[in-house]
Amino acid sequence: MTTTEDKSTESLPDTYLNEVPDDVEMSLIDHLDELRQRIFWSLGAIIVAIVGCFVAVRPLVEWLEGPAGDVKFLQLAPGEFFFVSMKVAGYSGLIVASPFVLYQIIQFVLPGLTRRERRLLGPAVLGSAVLFFAGLAFSYWVLTPAALRFFITYGADVVEQAWSIDRYFEFILLLMFCTGLVFQVPVLQLILGTLGIVSSGQMLKGWRYVILVSVVLGAVLTPSTDPITQSLLASAVLGLYFGGIGAVKLTGH
Repeated sequence: MTTTEDKSTESLPDTYLNEVPDDVEMSLIDHLDELRQRIFWSLGAIIVAIVGCFVAVRPLVEWLEGPAGDVKFLQLAPGEFFFVSMKVAGYSGLIVASPFVLYQIIQFVLPGLTRRERRLLGPAVLGSAVLFFAGLAFSYWVLTPAALRFFITYGADVVEQAWSIDRYFEFILLLMFCTGLVFQVPVLQLILGTLGIVSSGQMLKGWRYVILVSVVLGAVLTPSTDPITQSLLASAVLGLYFGGIGAVKLTGH
């Protein structure tokens, strides 16, 4: 027979994990003031990072031109390369400043998190960062070369390859950034699974819908309309999703 004392002992771990250890009473004005300060510091870090990347933008531009191979880039309007440099510095600055911005976000929400939620924070942030850069690498070394090969081969015997530098960078930057975001799928799955919102079995049952969503994402997120890029991105989404199910399964959820 289970006594009342035994029951309270069994429920103690859940009670402990659901506690908010740094729960401090703050007025709405105090919260808004803290939020304003953290936004100010985050914007300052982003601006400094963008300026720093703009100073060193030429090596970044040359590196991003790599997947195009021997294709010549044209400046079709005055100042086009300058605005391209601003875009490259903007995207690069956001990535460089993202750890500091993320730190500010964590420090703002941390006092309101329970011990259970805090246990997820470190692995989620680390996994998110690793997967984001994996997405950038996948886009740079797999998606972009495949798409460019398709376009170059398709018109090789009809047109000479000379591209607008602005349109090219609009294509590659958007593709890399979107791919990095798509690679966050396993992190989202682990968070939902660990919090008990969705189990690995439920995720697996919805595989038909996931295939449909991955195809739609492949069509929507890729700035080009070629089937090669769309298929590669859709396949990556599927692989990440089923990998996420495996990771959730390993955690016992």
